[in-house]
Amino acid sequence: MKKILVLLISLAFIAPVFAADGAAKTKQVCKDTIGKDKKPVKNKDGSVKQTCKTIKVHKKHDGTPVPEKKK
Repeated sequence: MKKILVLLISLAFIAPVFAADGAAKTKQVCKDTIGKDKKPVKNKDGSVKQTCKTIKVHKKHDGTPVPEKKK
């Protein structure tokens, strides 16, 4: 019984480590805000206003090249 309990407790601490390793990394991407007159919107201090989003960056996998068609 003690061995099963020790095993369950150790899995509880080890499982989150493996789950976090495969998680995607995040990156913040910002774009200038464009108004109705197709010009950038400016803040009070004169700088251009930006809208930012946080996106996930996934690892790209290399594949085999597609063979060319024969004529």
